[in-house]
Amino acid sequence: MSRSLKEQAAELSPEQVIALLVSHQKLQEESKTDKERLSELERQVEWFKQQLFGRKSERRIAVETGNQLSLGELIDVEEPPPPKTETIKSYQRRQRRKQPLEGGVLEQGLRFDDSVPVEEIELPNPELEGVDRSRYEMVSEKVTYRLAQRPGSYVVLKYIRKVAKLKATKKLICPTAPSSVLEKSYADVSLLAGLLVDKFRYHLPLYRQHQRLADSGIQVSRGLLTNWVHRAVDLLEPIYYAMFSSILQSHVITMDETPIKASRVQGKMKTGYFWPIYGDQDEIVFLFASSRAGPVVRDTLESFGGVLLSDGYKVYEKYASSIEAITHAQCWAHTRRKFIEAERVEPSLASQALECIANLYQVEEEIRKHDLTAKNKRAYRQKHSQPVTESFFSWLRDVFEKQVLLPTNPFTQAARYALDRQDALQVFLEDPDVPIDTNHIERQIRPVAIGRKNWLFCWTEIGARYA
Repeated sequence: MSRSLKEQAAELSPEQVIALLVSHQKLQEESKTDKERLSELERQVEWFKQQLFGRKSERRIAVETGNQLSLGELIDVEEPPPPKTETIKSYQRRQRRKQPLEGGVLEQGLRFDDSVPVEEIELPNPELEGVDRSRYEMVSEKVTYRLAQRPGSYVVLKYIRKVAKLKATKKLICPTAPSSVLEKSYADVSLLAGLLVDKFRYHLPLYRQHQRLADSGIQVSRGLLTNWVHRAVDLLEPIYYAMFSSILQSHVITMDETPIKASRVQGKMKTGYFWPIYGDQDEIVFLFASSRAGPVVRDTLESFGGVLLSDGYKVYEKYASSIEAITHAQCWAHTRRKFIEAERVEPSLASQALECIANLYQVEEEIRKHDLTAKNKRAYRQKHSQPVTESFFSWLRDVFEKQVLLPTNPFTQAARYALDRQDALQVFLEDPDVPIDTNHIERQIRPVAIGRKNWLFCWTEIGARYA
């Protein structure tokens, strides 16, 4: 006959009871760990779904109000009356009139400016063929436009230099050939400019340009095109260093990094990095480095003193803290992105944080609208943005004190990210020249991201530096 649990428990020694309790505690801890791991995996799956199929824009609709909102403050919005409706037949459509460009032409939706070449074609009237000119007169004309395309064409410039012989001295004279941008090269400057613009502006790899040349009946090697690009870029190098020098003299510079596949190592493409650096005069240069380590920032900003604006990458913070002449400012857009990622798990808390950050951006919108600069801009920020930031960070600390959140919780990570960078996130309040985020430099990185989808990688690190 089987014994009951009570009978079995009564026969256990104290050591066995302790062993059972320890085993039970371990099972509970393992179960808790498994739940956390499962929750983390579910968040990762949701993140990948968002990246593949979700909405990429981080734009949020801000609440329009005359006063800045404090955290937890709600606005009672009266429900608007329903719009008036009118029955319209299904085949009726409202036609939107497109405004012509300044100095341009409008013809059934076709708009173009004066820079577009227009080829005029006068059509004969078949009904007037054979009719004496004296029997009719032209009273007006009608114009119809068609947008046409001519295939991209290449032309060979043939310079003819006639050789003359002076009878008195029997000396042969001939005009010199026109100088070339590249010494001992038959590539005209227009071709070199076209190669660079097509490759780096319109992301057309050289092998596609090589195919286009072949289709036009011109046979050149792929290696020759690469050589022309490298030699042409060498001519632009002084401009790069002049812009770099100008940027390092700025009061505020923005710095970021973006990966690029460059150079093969043991059969695999190695990851390098473009480091865009943006200055006060809306100048930007892209430095290439084979790593993302701190020495790149140190060597690049060796002679810089001012405000360094960046994202939350620790390399910038570590370097700025070691140089007395540099003040480190950080990006509110990256902070906001962390709370957007936490919105699925903690919708209430994340929404409050996002509304607060939206208030900061609303202040920046008002500053742009009124074209405030210098002292006026600083005073406006301190009046409207500073109370919002102070209440924001105070609220985050209160959340940690009053609520129990796991360290792996995305909202915990987002709040810790913001609190660890509080001083850097408030630099823009004191300095009107400091933007609230790094969006201006991320827009400049977009051509690199588009280019990666076309030319995919740089075969060598030298090629990446040329790019």
